[in-house]
Amino acid sequence: MASEEASLRALESLMTEFFHNCTTNERKREIEELLNNFAQQIGAWRFCLYFLSSTRNDYVMMYSLTVFENLINKMWLGVPSQDKMEIRSCLPKLLLAHHKTLPYFIRNKLCKVIVDIGRQDWPMFYHDFFTNILQLIQSPVTTPLGLIMLKTTSEELACPREDLSVARKEELRKLLLDQVQTVLGLLTGILESIWDKHSVTAATPPPSPTSGESGDLLSSLLQSPSAAKLLNQPIPILDTDSEYICSLALECLAHLFSWIPLSASITPSLLTTIFHFARFGCDSRVRKVPCVNGSSHGPLPAPERGRLGVLAMACINELMSKNCVPMEFEEYLLRMFQQTFYLLQKITRENNAHTVKSRLEELDESYIEKFTDFLRLFVSVHLRRIESYSQFPVVEFLALLFKYTFHQPTHEGYFSCLDIWTLFLDYLTSKIKSRLADKEAVLNRYEDALVLLLTEVLNRIQFRYNQAQLEELDDETLDDDQTEWQRYLRQSLEVVAKVMELLPTHAFSTLFPVLQDNLEVYLGLQQFVVTSGTGPRLNITAENDCRRLHCSLRDLSSLLQAVGRLAEYFSGHVFAARFNDALTVVERLVKVTLYGSQIKLYNIETAVPSVLKPDLIDVHAQSLAALQAYAHWLAQFYSEVHRQNPEQFVSLVSTTLEAITPLISSKVQEKLLLSACHLLVSLATTVRPVFLISIPAVQKVFNRITDTSAQRLPDKAQVLVCRALSNVLLLPWPNLPESEQQWAVRSTNHASLVSALTREYRQLKASAILPQRKVQLEDTKVIIHQTLSVLEDIVESVSGESTKSRQICYQSLQESVQVSLALFPAFIHQSDVTDEMLSFFLTLFQGLRVQMGVPFTEQIIQTFLNMFTREQLAESILHEGSTGCRVVEKFLKILQVVVQEPGQVFKPFLPSVISLCMEQVYPIIAERSSPDVKAELFELLFRVLHHNWRYFFKSSVLASVQRGAAEEQMENEAQFSAIMQAFGQSFLQPDIHLFKQNLFYLETLNTKQKLYHKKIFRTTMLFQFVNVLLQVLVHKSHDLLQEEIGIATYNMASVDFDGFYSAFLPEFLASCDGVDSNQKNVLGRNFKMDRDLPSFTQNVHRLVNDLRYYRLCNDSLPPGTVKL
Repeated sequence: MASEEASLRALESLMTEFFHNCTTNERKREIEELLNNFAQQIGAWRFCLYFLSSTRNDYVMMYSLTVFENLINKMWLGVPSQDKMEIRSCLPKLLLAHHKTLPYFIRNKLCKVIVDIGRQDWPMFYHDFFTNILQLIQSPVTTPLGLIMLKTTSEELACPREDLSVARKEELRKLLLDQVQTVLGLLTGILESIWDKHSVTAATPPPSPTSGESGDLLSSLLQSPSAAKLLNQPIPILDTDSEYICSLALECLAHLFSWIPLSASITPSLLTTIFHFARFGCDSRVRKVPCVNGSSHGPLPAPERGRLGVLAMACINELMSKNCVPMEFEEYLLRMFQQTFYLLQKITRENNAHTVKSRLEELDESYIEKFTDFLRLFVSVHLRRIESYSQFPVVEFLALLFKYTFHQPTHEGYFSCLDIWTLFLDYLTSKIKSRLADKEAVLNRYEDALVLLLTEVLNRIQFRYNQAQLEELDDETLDDDQTEWQRYLRQSLEVVAKVMELLPTHAFSTLFPVLQDNLEVYLGLQQFVVTSGTGPRLNITAENDCRRLHCSLRDLSSLLQAVGRLAEYFSGHVFAARFNDALTVVERLVKVTLYGSQIKLYNIETAVPSVLKPDLIDVHAQSLAALQAYAHWLAQFYSEVHRQNPEQFVSLVSTTLEAITPLISSKVQEKLLLSACHLLVSLATTVRPVFLISIPAVQKVFNRITDTSAQRLPDKAQVLVCRALSNVLLLPWPNLPESEQQWAVRSTNHASLVSALTREYRQLKASAILPQRKVQLEDTKVIIHQTLSVLEDIVESVSGESTKSRQICYQSLQESVQVSLALFPAFIHQSDVTDEMLSFFLTLFQGLRVQMGVPFTEQIIQTFLNMFTREQLAESILHEGSTGCRVVEKFLKILQVVVQEPGQVFKPFLPSVISLCMEQVYPIIAERSSPDVKAELFELLFRVLHHNWRYFFKSSVLASVQRGAAEEQMENEAQFSAIMQAFGQSFLQPDIHLFKQNLFYLETLNTKQKLYHKKIFRTTMLFQFVNVLLQVLVHKSHDLLQEEIGIATYNMASVDFDGFYSAFLPEFLASCDGVDSNQKNVLGRNFKMDRDLPSFTQNVHRLVNDLRYYRLCNDSLPPGTVKL
């Protein structure tokens, strides 16, 4: 015994030393090694048993339990059965003796260790494991302990980790399901008895006249006065022990509900009891907590009571989240909804003492969160099921949801509720589309609710009604590319748009008057503009007036965004019906943009420049953006009126251009300048009026852009304006025949536009060959960057247009393209320049390859192939970082375009493209762990195979039918094999995105070209690939792709099932290390010879799971164990 005693003292001092803050890391490592070695000894558990019963040191207890955990989970097979019996009897005794005094984390760990034994041995060797738990629960003294054991059992046995065979997992689930009814009965009994014991029904005072019980709604929800009466009982005051037991029981239920199927075991009395506890969350009353010195601190909230409500809602949500509801359970569901809506009504009820918002603020935040989750699940999963019940009042439910939404105490809570409304509106929209016959009836039922929703959401985005909340929103910090304020506005406008889709007339008549009010303020500012010595100034200086103006401008900006968001609901098939409304909006917008540009509000001095100036700029920019949203409507208007009287249309477009042109200047703030440029692009691209070019305002912009002495606009704006001007000349005019398109004149004009834009760039050709000084080089780079960004954009904007537009575009660009090709070799070592040049060439290949013609295209590709030598590629990929890799990726993208081209034109390049890939790029990147360049390279290889299948497999369909598949002709076999080998290698690398992409490519080649059936693949590669995929599953390296790997394995194996079952599977098992021959036979026997996809993939996952399990077992056997 002395040795055990001595060991315990030594261990205690080691543990104290280990956790002491003066101990060095080196010493900690020594101690750790010592402890690990001790734990590995056979029989170490006996010492640990003694330690557990004899120490009060937490560290020592935790260490001892870890030794047991390791023994049970990893070495149990090799433990002699006598020892196992001793452990099974000692640990529960220890738990019973000390559970009251142990720290909770030690007690929970000990429970888990005992449950781990049950996971291995119940019911065969540990037959009373579960009955012991039930007995603990039933004995009042040990109820909490029994509940902890029950929850741990549910966690560890219902969804066990993978250190069990599939057969054992299935057996455990079945054993547990057999116990479900008993367990649920016990838990119901515990909760009911505690509730009844503490209930105070006798002393219930009559409801006070102010509490405003709305009996009608309640009885319509609950269908029975008795249920309503039950739910109106006061909430019992629980003592601490009862509260603790209830919280454990509810936690057990929540975990059980996560895996048991919905069935009759979940009884109505259990559901009612859970709802009783859910009421703890809506009760914001407080209880007095006596203080130590006898005086009272007054009432304190009781957060743990709120916690019971949170746990009860968690149980309800577990049930709610199950989409598959058996018929017999539907009635229970209906009852659940009725009871939850009773709670919803309770927490949104107003009385003299409380507003709804103050009531919600008093509730536990997690409770509100759970309640919102419930409402989301109700609308997304069950609404379609419940709406058909005549006794379920959906409209009243929406009224409660409305109250709940607009009294949320936090922004996040409000966002979550808006999401629920979005789900509801989507449901309604799809319901109406599928039942057009009774569309009116459905809309009438919900019309009032939707109009209310719309009005309130609009009020919420206006400072006029909601200033305090809106000022809390952050409009500086970007999160996911938007600020908190932008997210708030965007989510609100989505709801407005969805209501507009359902009720266009109502929505418009609600929104437009509000917009008008704010516009009046903005348009009235002109009278306050005075001229002072420094320029125009806004003569509004009183602090209060400035604040009101700030709020009005912010609101106007939001409402303009709302009007823009609704533009799509005025065009298309409803154009004629809603023409007048749309015309009113567009006329107002044109008026506002012109007004802003004429009195130059963006340059005016104000009393509070840091606030009002950004406001004025924002309103102006938003009015331009809103008008841009109506471009499609304008285009439709143009096509309707161009024959008869287009005066109204012409005037709208001309006035818009008068508003735009003054803003196209480098002196205007970028936000406003870009809005003007985008609107100009939309007019030129979407509307395309024939008279655009003859409007003086547009000619002014032409002159400004082609005038070399004028100051250049910022890059983004320059690109947009050039795109607009190019499109004015290149895009065919709508509604006119080919003969009236005036291509000759437009072609000449376009050539001179491009010539002016590229003058400096074209002059570089002469000096490119000479070595450049550093300053000169930087200037050259700027010219290249500015010119290519404009040209690339011009090409991109015509790439989807008619042949004529693309022809003219290429004629204008031809000289610049040749200059680019001549400059390319001179800049091959400047990866930033090469990157921009290749971007430009990639866009050319994608948009204008036909116009460039074959000889010139060949010349470009040949130049690139010559420049990208093995050394150059290595330099780019290995030494130039991300820019260098981008250059190679763009080059591979250009080749992707080339190899996809149908016809024979570019086929002669295939051999050099493949050799570049396989002999030059692949060897450089194959061994690198970084994913750079790989995705593009494999996409190129996939395109080579997919679009040039006959380069490898010559035979026509007819020939293969006549000769049978056996003799198919194969060409370029070595290249094909090398490509396949590269694909195979990529599956052995850790990059999951590349794995997924390449697996998809192989599957596509199989679907489209029967890759797996080809003789070369079938005979030399098929089972190598299957082997690699199975190994990946066994190593769990790409677990997210389990399903895709399973399907691909099936598709490969199904080409030759006979070979798979008779040769591959036995060979695969024979080559598996870490399992003995008996285990291999079991694995083989369990893999049934199924030939359908679901059964086959199930067999694959079973094989993988059990193989891992056997290896784990074998690793844990003590050395020298003899297996019979």
